Amino acid sequence: MRTPVLFLSLLLSLGGFAADSVLAPFVQREELAGAVALVASKDNVLNVTTVGFADIEAKKPMQADSVFWIASQSKGITATAVMMLVDEGKLSLNDPVEKYLPEFTDQQVAAGKDKTVARARSITIRDLLSHVSGLPFKSVEEQPTLDGLPLAAAVKTYAKAPLATQPGTKYQYSNAGINTAARVLEVVSGMAYEDFMDKRLFGPLGMKDTTFWPNAEQVSRLAKTYKPDASKKKLTLGGLGQLQADLTDHVHRFPMPAGGLFSTAKDVSTFCRMLLNGGELDGRRYLSAAALKELSTRQTPKELKESYGLGLAVGPDFFGHGGAQATGMEVRTKDGLVIVWMVQHQGFPGKGGQAQGEFKKWAVKEFSGK
Repeated sequence: MRTPVLFLSLLLSLGGFAADSVLAPFVQREELAGAVALVASKDNVLNVTTVGFADIEAKKPMQADSVFWIASQSKGITATAVMMLVDEGKLSLNDPVEKYLPEFTDQQVAAGKDKTVARARSITIRDLLSHVSGLPFKSVEEQPTLDGLPLAAAVKTYAKAPLATQPGTKYQYSNAGINTAARVLEVVSGMAYEDFMDKRLFGPLGMKDTTFWPNAEQVSRLAKTYKPDASKKKLTLGGLGQLQADLTDHVHRFPMPAGGLFSTAKDVSTFCRMLLNGGELDGRRYLSAAALKELSTRQTPKELKESYGLGLAVGPDFFGHGGAQATGMEVRTKDGLVIVWMVQHQGFPGKGGQAQGEFKKWAVKEFSGK
């Protein structure tokens, strides 16, 4: 799969030369199939770099509008929707989950083999969104894929089993927690989760390629997934094994708030620009300053090592999230930048995993403070 010299020259002629020169060598060494990398300010997109292939076998180049499964980046987007209801006074982050979902009343906590103890306190909405609820990553019923149960049914399976830990005491990365918060959103808003997302976020923001069910045209733009081969030195075809094969199927596939979204670099950057702008974009406000602060500020207890906000990982001068296939979005408040990294990889051979960091360093050096 050596990248032809002519095609590499083409890669270096697209977008900003410096960014291409950083990323193209990873493609040439067969450590990265392809990427769409984007930098934006709060006002506009500053750079879009495309390198490599959306489909290696077909020699189909990566395009700026290539579609990706963004997986757990969905968590921060779902949390934003929940915070819109907090802004409207329809729920509080400190509300107990059973206020809206009575199936969680008196849920027990595991205490060794076949033993349980009472909860010390209720799970709150804040716990759900910051991975300290005690809920597992998923339930045993969510097999063989994560998109096979309606949201209400999936959430009932979480309530049936004992919690792994007492609420608020331990960080445990949990699709179940985010999905449960989205079910609360449905109960409070009176709308299906996916309809709320379309009507309150995706439509108004113009995120036309962000969906749980990519249509046939969007599937034609979907980047294929790659992973290291048996030698760990080259790339081979991977897949979306956590999802059902027919992504367009509205009958057997259901929206997964914790990780089901597909999107493009531009759409993700639009969402992130809204956050960088303090919850507002193009004259329309989506979140209050107070709600944005809750989202982007550490919520995990100080005694825990993990620094997580509401649906977002947080650092001293950034917040954002990655996805299962190595995608990433980062709002860098100190630098005034949004950085979006779109690939479809289940691991990397060689130094491929360093490509995102190299692009990020280039972007900050090139655009910070400008």
